[in-house]
Amino acid sequence: MLYNRMGRSGLRLSELSLGSWITFGRQTDLAATRAILRRAFEAGINFFDTAEGYAAGAAESLMGEALKDFRRSDLVVSTKIFHGGAGPNDTGLSWKHVIEGTHASLERLRLDYVDILFCHRPDPHTPIEETVRAMDVLVRQGKTFYWGTSEWSAEQIAEALRIARECNAAPPTVEQPQYNLLWRQRLEREYEPLFERHGLGTTTWSPLASGLLTGKYEAGIPKGSRLDLIEWLRATRTEDNLRKAGAVAALARELSCTPGQLSIAWCLKNPRVSTVLLGVSRREQLEENLGALSVKERLVPSVMAELDRICPVREA
Repeated sequence: MLYNRMGRSGLRLSELSLGSWITFGRQTDLAATRAILRRAFEAGINFFDTAEGYAAGAAESLMGEALKDFRRSDLVVSTKIFHGGAGPNDTGLSWKHVIEGTHASLERLRLDYVDILFCHRPDPHTPIEETVRAMDVLVRQGKTFYWGTSEWSAEQIAEALRIARECNAAPPTVEQPQYNLLWRQRLEREYEPLFERHGLGTTTWSPLASGLLTGKYEAGIPKGSRLDLIEWLRATRTEDNLRKAGAVAALARELSCTPGQLSIAWCLKNPRVSTVLLGVSRREQLEENLGALSVKERLVPSVMAELDRICPVREA
């Protein structure tokens, strides 16, 4: 397992990392969570990601219990703040919720600090300056070492960077965007100036497009799958995406790998990607995904060009 720097920071993340959206607390119990984390760590994964909103906090609680088995300094742990509950101040990125939500997350995780704290979504109701100042307080208090954004626009990230510079506050250093063969434009086009000017790091999610790129949805939506559990994801099962997924599967057969391994390996080839977050509910899925590391070496220029032809980046 190789380790990449998170942008221009000194933090090093494993090429592959492990997320907990939909899986921990919904598809896995403590025993399964512990087994998956242990195997991931044995394979060289050092970065584990969660969020206050995943399974209404249960994902953080399960991860926190499982992480007790490890030495803290061996791990990079992140969580995300935004979706904290139904109360009027339990959501968003106000100073109040950023501070209180982080304290609650740390309690569930049984940790004194996280390595990275993400603003899970942009908050249209809170000035960016308020959020920047609140995150700076948490950095100065040692509750997190770095902070970042998730699914913010390039304009919003640039504004946060400007405010941090003017206020002498800790700036955001990393973004967590969706990135896969079916969703390329934000990372490859919109964020490009941020990479060039600010050395932004990325912890990308959904390398398999919620399973579309594995071919599992060709004949329908299996019970218990991501598209079955998350209603808004079903809209991604379009004829165009199914056609592209079929072509990716055909290319994977030529390369003697699975479509999932090929799709993850393609993400790993992008030098703008600091780490690729995996989402697994079974050890068998993790083992298959780990195989992407060896498949990466097979993605010669002609293969990358064919993937570009099959799944071209959409221009705005």
